[in-house]
Amino acid sequence: MCVECGCGKSIPFGVKVLSVLAPSLLRPRPATEPAGAGPTMVTPPLASSQTIEVHASLLAKNDDAAGRNRALFSQRRMLALNLVSSPGAGKTTLLSRTLDEFGGETPCAVVVGDLETDNDARRLHRPHVPVAQITTGTACHLDADMVGRGVSALDLAGVRVLFIENVGNLVCPAAFDLGEAVRVVLLSAAEGEDKPLKYPPIFKSAHLVLLTKTDVARVLGFDCAVAADNIRRVAPQAKLIQLSARSGEGLPEWYDFLRTHLPPR
Repeated sequence: MCVECGCGKSIPFGVKVLSVLAPSLLRPRPATEPAGAGPTMVTPPLASSQTIEVHASLLAKNDDAAGRNRALFSQRRMLALNLVSSPGAGKTTLLSRTLDEFGGETPCAVVVGDLETDNDARRLHRPHVPVAQITTGTACHLDADMVGRGVSALDLAGVRVLFIENVGNLVCPAAFDLGEAVRVVLLSAAEGEDKPLKYPPIFKSAHLVLLTKTDVARVLGFDCAVAADNIRRVAPQAKLIQLSARSGEGLPEWYDFLRTHLPPR
């Protein structure tokens, strides 16, 4: 987990907002202010009993922040989704089309996480969609405090759906609740069919699994039926939708899922 990989350290991060009201607002976190992600890793390596204590402290602080996020989303009657996948699985492409089609009828906002650049935020920004780019530096996932600060920088008036595009990673994000109502895990046809068997924690935590890039599955020799079977073996609790953001296959089902999970006004 993150204590081992190093991102459990307190890491400065930046929030850049792209929106109609604040197109170039930059809110970096002061380097002296901890990110709230937990204690600095100590050396030499911790014994197993100490590791459990550090993990508990790290996640407890995150869970407190996640609870505050969840309360805010509930108060605003806003659906928050945490999108998690390997790098390149198609999160940004899917969100781009979703904002153009579904976002035309339902006000949306986006928080994007990447180690560096605001490239994805710029791809997702629309006149009607406020977007905050969180640059995590060396952290391999978003945590609830980062999301809370990103959301606080946005104008959420009228927003019904908040998409949180997590850092591309199938390991560390599994442990971090961001306050979302729905966790969406993407698996693309450019990956192996056995990916759910190799990374079970993230799939077991999913409410919805999207099997993406199905339009190129045959060309890549990817067996969608085998992948779907592996998803169901690991994550029987999750709904499965097969789709392509390029061809449009499966998108109506994706949009229906979003509509049916909107909190009542």
